[in-house]
Amino acid sequence: MIVFDLKCGHNHVFEAWFGSSAAFEEQRARGLVTCPMCSDTQVEKALMAPNLGARSNSKAAPTPASNQSDKPVLTPEVMKAALHALAEAQGKALKESQWVGRAFADRARAMHAGEEAIAPIHGQSTRAEAAALLDEGVAIAPLLLPVLPPETLN
Repeated sequence: MIVFDLKCGHNHVFEAWFGSSAAFEEQRARGLVTCPMCSDTQVEKALMAPNLGARSNSKAAPTPASNQSDKPVLTPEVMKAALHALAEAQGKALKESQWVGRAFADRARAMHAGEEAIAPIHGQSTRAEAAALLDEGVAIAPLLLPVLPPETLN
């Protein structure tokens, strides 16, 4: 996974995680990357501070003591572990769910209306389709990590 600082056409800066730089470009080209503040799809990579490692011959600077000792320290290792746990939980949920692809909105709406048995599904929808489902009272939620359609996997 790689994290990018992104900026929309309205200069909102936000962070997003992708499987690779190519995955970001592919999702952006398909209009799947949107600003969480204004839904703008004109998103570009923003300038990021470089992540430079310490010189091998230098000592690590002591970290200042926190006044809130019960607050967890978010080190890169802690963040990696959290993302790993999130990915495992999402993976488990997806194994118990059926991929319905672009039929997601229609299937979710049919389940909500009682026209189809309720079952866990996941798939793809546009932002407009998702907004319409929510307006109709259909309970949906986005996946937190990107998912590739099964037909694209080796």
